[in-house]
Amino acid sequence: MQFTFAGLWGHMGPFAQFIVIAMVVMSVVSLIILAERVLVFRSSRRHSRRFAAQMRTLLSNGDFDAASQSKPAPDVGYLGRTIRAGLAAYHVSSEDSRDEAMESVARSLERQAQREVQSLKRGLGVLATVGSTAPFVGLLGTTMGIVTAFQDMANAGAGGIGTISNGIAEALITTAIGLLVAIPAVMGYNSLQGWVDARAVDLSEASNEFLDAAARALKRARSAAAA
Repeated sequence: MQFTFAGLWGHMGPFAQFIVIAMVVMSVVSLIILAERVLVFRSSRRHSRRFAAQMRTLLSNGDFDAASQSKPAPDVGYLGRTIRAGLAAYHVSSEDSRDEAMESVARSLERQAQREVQSLKRGLGVLATVGSTAPFVGLLGTTMGIVTAFQDMANAGAGGIGTISNGIAEALITTAIGLLVAIPAVMGYNSLQGWVDARAVDLSEASNEFLDAAARALKRARSAAAA
């Protein structure tokens, strides 16, 4: 037997081959999700920054009417969708009392921020599952490879490295593949989860800034109406 992947594959039993195929599928799925999330994150962050640049002056001045009537790009990112939800709640509750209006805006911002965070987390559960289970799937193949080695020894009626090398090689290759699948998945999950956590902080800060601006705008509007 040649100790190449093709040679090992040809000497693997059906169960070990099934394990390898399963791990290859897991690897492909995790890499597709990783690439898709990276593209989505970069695009959403770029759109959010563009929206913030367009709306910063209007919102800081409390000109919510102009901000609502503005025509931003088709995709405003996670930040734009959250702020626009707050703007909608502000206009709907503008006739309510100050406390009721502010509470309605805060709830709307919180709901949309939670939706955005959950949307950003889409697919990360699969990465976590692959990263945590791939080593155990490889270990299952390792166990069966060792069983194969002992079966070869029993069939030959003798020991020696030549007798058990097939089963040991089968065991080692499944362990190696399991680690190769798990390592990128774990690294990708940790990196993307950290990015999502950072964006959650951004949304929280932006929501608080919006609430402050809304409170000032509402106070000015009520003062002007009273005058």
